[in-house]
Formats: sequence, C-alpha cells, structure tokens
Amino acid sequence: MLDMTVTGNTALGSSYGLLKLVPTDGSKLPPIKAGQFVQVEVADSKTTYLRRPISVNFVDDKSNSLWLLVRKAGDGTRNLTAAVVGQVINVILPLGRGFGTDVKATDRLLLVGGGVGVAPLLYLGHVLRQAGCEPEFLLGARSANDLLMLDEFERIGRVYCSTEDGTAGEKGLITGNSAFDGHYDRIYCCGPMPMMKAVAAVAKEKKTDCEVSLENRMACGLGACLCCVEKKADGHNVCVCTDGPVFNTKELPW
Repeated sequence: MLDMTVTGNTALGSSYGLLKLVPTDGSKLPPIKAGQFVQVEVADSKTTYLRRPISVNFVDDKSNSLWLLVRKAGDGTRNLTAAVVGQVINVILPLGRGFGTDVKATDRLLLVGGGVGVAPLLYLGHVLRQAGCEPEFLLGARSANDLLMLDEFERIGRVYCSTEDGTAGEKGLITGNSAFDGHYDRIYCCGPMPMMKAVAAVAKEKKTDCEVSLENRMACGLGACLCCVEKKADGHNVCVCTDGPVFNTKELPW
C-alpha cells in the first residue's frame, strides 16, 4: 500500500484520463508485471466507498512513475480523472496474475484491445519488446476519436486499427480485421467480454495460444469478497483478482 503523488493528468477525449503517479515517499516502485492491476482509493467521496481496480497502463522506470488509463464510468472514476497535480492518492499494488511473457524473439505476437481494454497492452508490448520481440497491436473502437494512445503504441510496434464507423483503419468488428489473416504464435487480448470471446474463437480456430484479461467487478482485489468469481472450464470457481485477471482461454469454458 503506497501513497502516490499525481505528477500528470491528461484528458484523452471526453471519456478518459491518463494519470501518472510516483511514490510520495520517494521509494522505488515494486516490481510490476504486465497485466497486473492496482486498487485505487477514492478519497473524500460521498458516494464511492470501495477502491477502484485499474489496469497498469505503463511503468516508466526512468521517472519511477505508474501510468493508469482511467475511463469515466461512475462517480469514482470521474473523481480520479479530476485529480490535480500534487494530489496524493493511496494505491494497493501490484495485484493479480499478469500475462505470460515467456516468449522467443522469433515469436510473432498480436496484442488485441478494445476500448479501455487497450490499457494493459501498452506495458505488455514494452515488456515483450525488451525481450527481443516485435509485438503487433490490433486496436478497436467505435470511431477514430475513441482510439487511445496511438502514438505510444506506434513507438513499440506495428499498429492495426478497426473502427465500427470506418473513420480509422478498417471498418467493422475487430475480429474482421485483416491482421488476423496472418499467423501468430500467441494472441493477447483485453476488452469487452463479447470481443474477447470472439477473439478467443478465432485463436482456437487457428490453433493459436491465447491469453485474455478479464474485467470482472472487483471490490477488494485480494480474494476476500468473492464478487469477481469466474467458473473455469474444469468446473472450479476462481477469484479473478487473485487467480487472474489473466487467463489462458483453454482455462475458460468458452
């Protein structure tokens, strides 16, 4: 549990904010794996009593800062996107099980994200790049205005896009993108559940290993409240916050 100071808060369109935080006491951030998340306290709110789970968007080792991409979905997240530079926010980190990064430099990797589901893919792409890979990204949204952090993704690897209205990239659902015409050794995915299931189906058809990051509702983030329980393919129930949020799709009854 760390008190963290806001060093930057950038509005991304009307619905998102990019928070940058550093430990208030000047300590070094703990090791964080791509795909893990944090539980953020929303202080001084009359309507938000529980912490909010937010995916780790990026870890900047040079500035010792944690990036959080926050979508305005309710009072809690609206409060967070209104944070000002210098404000102190309490954060529990890191939590959960991250993506598998045991890859070879020759592996072809596709990272697929929809909406705010692109958030954990930026740091994942960075980690894979450091491992010697050249990750590719497929990002989907309703329109061009909803595509997030494209410049940051393009610094790491090749980016494909799909938009429902055709204002950027290919028009249509993300699973119809021509990026899927190629062969990949592994697919990583995060986004709305219907999208992840559709991507998992494509991966299964192509006999490609696939990992997804589930976005079940979480209250505690520690496996105590049991509100994020998910049933696995073997019939056992698991807590997404501790056994996930990342799962291989072979583990899920999809």
